[in-house]
Amino acid sequence: MSKRETYRAILRDMPDWDAYLLRESGLPGPRGNLELAQAVADEGDLLRFERYLLNTPDTAPVNSPYEFLAFCGAVGLGRLLAEGDDTLLVVLRRCASDPRWRMREGVAMALQRLGDADMPRLVAAARDWARGTPFEQRAAAAALCEPRLLGAPAHARATLQILNAITASIPRVTDRRSDDFRALRQGLGYCWSVAVAALPAEGKPLMEYWLASPDPDVRWIMRENLKKARLERVTPEWVKQMRDR
Repeated sequence: MSKRETYRAILRDMPDWDAYLLRESGLPGPRGNLELAQAVADEGDLLRFERYLLNTPDTAPVNSPYEFLAFCGAVGLGRLLAEGDDTLLVVLRRCASDPRWRMREGVAMALQRLGDADMPRLVAAARDWARGTPFEQRAAAAALCEPRLLGAPAHARATLQILNAITASIPRVTDRRSDDFRALRQGLGYCWSVAVAALPAEGKPLMEYWLASPDPDVRWIMRENLKKARLERVTPEWVKQMRDR
């Protein structure tokens, strides 16, 4: 039995989860208990997830055990979204701009649950979010750029199109020191490599185009992706050529 399944069994027999989750959260620390969070998402309900999301940055700051409850709430909404409740996209979109990085990761994980169940619905949502704020753009890109979601060429192609649109918006950004832009820049620094590795014939020309961009942040994003082992494994000669350039 996996750790996630073990946690699910424990939660089913436990009337009050909160104290257990706080104790087993892994926080404060470098890594929250992701397996437990996924088990909570599997076993919880909407009322619980909404209550956990009441742990705001003021009452549950970064790296506190109470932040873990909010994180579980975000991931849990992903399960309900995957089951058909599209109204929860509004809540998750709001959470995508949370100042806590762990919460933003929870949103990406929630959206990936949607992608596991219905990738066209995730693509549609990501296209919408890609026209939003840098935090929303970052959530869309991070959610899509998960290798297990990009096995079908149509899904990889749609992801490349969305990444292309997000990258095209970067030269119009005036405040390059804001937290949301920094988060977007960092996220795009690995997302392109995932999508291009999934569909290199269509992804490589796009990266070549952006490598010649006059925008320094766009060029930085592309250079960071050229450092990723996943891309080098798929197309080593091309990566070497682009690095040399």
